[in-house]
Amino acid sequence: MTPSTLPSAHHPSRRAVGLGALAGTAVLGLAACGVGGGSDESADADEDRTITVASHLPPMTDVVTTAAEVAAEEGYTIELVQVSDNVQYNRLLADGEVDANFAQHEPFMTTFNEENGTDLVKLESIYDAKVGYYSKEHAGADEIPEGAKVAIPNDVSNEGRALAILHEHGLLTLPEDAGFEGRIGDIVENPLDLEFVQVDLLNLAAAYDEDGIALVYNYPTYISKVGLTPADALLLEETVDQRFAISLVAREEDQDSEKIQVLRRAMTSDAVRSFLEEEHSDTLIPSF
Repeated sequence: MTPSTLPSAHHPSRRAVGLGALAGTAVLGLAACGVGGGSDESADADEDRTITVASHLPPMTDVVTTAAEVAAEEGYTIELVQVSDNVQYNRLLADGEVDANFAQHEPFMTTFNEENGTDLVKLESIYDAKVGYYSKEHAGADEIPEGAKVAIPNDVSNEGRALAILHEHGLLTLPEDAGFEGRIGDIVENPLDLEFVQVDLLNLAAAYDEDGIALVYNYPTYISKVGLTPADALLLEETVDQRFAISLVAREEDQDSEKIQVLRRAMTSDAVRSFLEEEHSDTLIPSF
């Protein structure tokens, strides 16, 4: 879920991104319509019923897989284009190489639009991830010492959310109107003199094992890499803002197209809700 300004993000050319990512496309649904004798007209019809969706990691990719089964009932095939970082899925969508993506929250998308002059739009909130702070050194917030190092994301959309959780738990004070938009420079009171280390979102899980890092902010998807779940968190977000729900995103010009409407129905289907509730209730909450 990390804007194009991140230092570790690679910005490949359109051709490199398109060929590299699409080469790994997994066909997740089978069109329910018959296939003709290979004519151009038949090929065009099949293409019109294929919906390409860029995504990143489970459970996001698993949601796309589940939605593909639903879309097949309407005669559409959903193809997953799985990418390796938090830049490619927006690049592919903005460049018209996929129809939609499912990997980010609205503030992240908004930042990407502002920095790149794109017109991506949020279509549906799908789930709210249970985010918070993890500590390898401490068992409770009252154990955090003065001068402790705290690893937070280095993109503005996630920075504000990370600081809001610390404010919520009384470890620092932000301005009354900061909400989820606060920045390190906005901190009014920092009684423990916490030192903030800003890290690419994809590298925060690794920061958990670094010596001297007392607290690490993270999402369930990433912290699972070190065997942790929200049940292991020292601090969890208490106030949920649905702007941060992991959402289905498309280009503004396509949001009312038939393919996107099919995709919206599939992504907000009972099958997807059941999957989220039955398989991932420990890490997320359905938001539709």
